[in-house]
Amino acid sequence: MTTASQLRTLVTIRSQAAGDDALGQPTGAWGTLATVRADVRHTNGAETLQAGARVSAVQASVRIRRRADVTPAMRVMIGAVEYDIRAVVPVEDGRTFMDLACEARR
Repeated sequence: MTTASQLRTLVTIRSQAAGDDALGQPTGAWGTLATVRADVRHTNGAETLQAGARVSAVQASVRIRRRADVTPAMRVMIGAVEYDIRAVVPVEDGRTFMDLACEARR
């Protein structure tokens, strides 16, 4: 069971801002949705070749207090590293927390 004292890492949840530039194209800018405390666990890492270049992928599980506004279309900043949210998983221990399955590629 997770307790509030285990949420030791400050993370920033980012969402893509809606808006168009002067030519009517989507801006693609990312803005801060919220800064929250989390329990971050790096679960896996791998290095592969893509298009002749080495690419490393790091997977993490980020447990935060349950929020209704977090979706897989968002990103999480852990320190200076940006992770794509791949899935939002509710934790069934009283529905207080949720896990974000995340991945960063470098």
